Amino acid sequence: MFNTIFPSIHKEGYKFLAISIIATFIVLLFSKFLGSILILLTIWVYYFFRDPERHPINDDSFLVSPADGLITAISERTGPVELQLENKTFTKVSIFMNVFNCHVNRTPLTGTVEEINYKPGKFLNASLDKASEENERNYYKIKCSKSDEEIIVVQIAGLIARRIVCEVEQGQNLKQGDRIGMIRFGSRVDIYFKNKKVLAKIGQNVVAGESLIASE
Repeated sequence: MFNTIFPSIHKEGYKFLAISIIATFIVLLFSKFLGSILILLTIWVYYFFRDPERHPINDDSFLVSPADGLITAISERTGPVELQLENKTFTKVSIFMNVFNCHVNRTPLTGTVEEINYKPGKFLNASLDKASEENERNYYKIKCSKSDEEIIVVQIAGLIARRIVCEVEQGQNLKQGDRIGMIRFGSRVDIYFKNKKVLAKIGQNVVAGESLIASE
C-alpha cells in the first residue's frame, strides 16, 4: 500500500526534486503564499518522475503498451526511413503522454534490442502527426525472442519536453515490460508492428507494461 501511494521515482527526477525542495524552503522564508505554490510544484515534480512497478502479462502473443497515456492514432504506415523500413508497411499506434502521465517507457515484448537510432529535431506539439518526422526522437528496433518478428518503438519529444532518456543499449536482452527509458515532460511514443490484431482503440487510456495493444 505504501509503495502504491508513494512510488519510487526515476533517477532523472532526483535533481529536479532537490532543486524544487531547496527553492521551496528558501521562498517560504519570505512568502508563505509563494512557498505554498512551490510546495504544490514540488509534489507535481515527484509525481511526474514516479516510476511504479508494473506487471506485464509475460506472453509474447501480446504486445503491451510502451507508455502511459492516451491512444491518439491507429493507422497503416510505412516504416521509419531512419531504420531503412520505408518500403515495409506496419500498423502504427501513437500514445500521447500529458504532463500528468508516468513518463517511463517499456518494451512491448521480450526480445533483443537490434538497433537504436537517435535523431535531433524540433519540439512541436507531440499530438501532431508530423511530430513523428520533425521532432527530437529515438528509435528502438526490438526483435522478439521466440520469432523473427521485429517491432519499432519511437520516443518523440513534445512541445515541453527537452530530453529523451535511453536506458538500454544495442544487443541488450529485455523481458516484456522492462524499462527502456523516459521522456522528460509532455511527449509521445509510437509503436510499429506487423501481423497482429489491434486490441486498443483510439481514445483509450493505457498503462505502460500492462495494457494490451495487439495480439497474434
